[in-house]
Amino acid sequence: MNNPTAISLVVSCDPDLARLVRMTAANVATLSSMSVECVEDIRMAAEEAFIYACATSPDETLTIDFDVDSTRVAMTFTLEADAFAEPSADDPTAAYADLILGSVCDVYQKVETPARLVLEVKADVDDL
Repeated sequence: MNNPTAISLVVSCDPDLARLVRMTAANVATLSSMSVECVEDIRMAAEEAFIYACATSPDETLTIDFDVDSTRVAMTFTLEADAFAEPSADDPTAAYADLILGSVCDVYQKVETPARLVLEVKADVDDL
């Protein structure tokens, strides 16, 4: 796949929809030149970003924009809110998500106004 492909998914911030998000991300990743391990990283990153959004903005609608080509997969998780709510001190979700997303993604940014998580994972296999 040489041409970029854009895909959008709009879901409620409901943890019951995590499987839908992670399976969509994995399917999008297969459009790129990625190994099975890298596809798994995309799946995990999408799930962590989604769970983070659910924990910080449980009653919001979330738009996930995927941008994929043969060299990488980019995902932007955008909430309706202007900022992410701070998770409670008892909830380690934010720290865990930061750890996972920072280690799995080549690009990981948390942006305010509107609240967005921007992720990118580069392909690890040459285009055939």
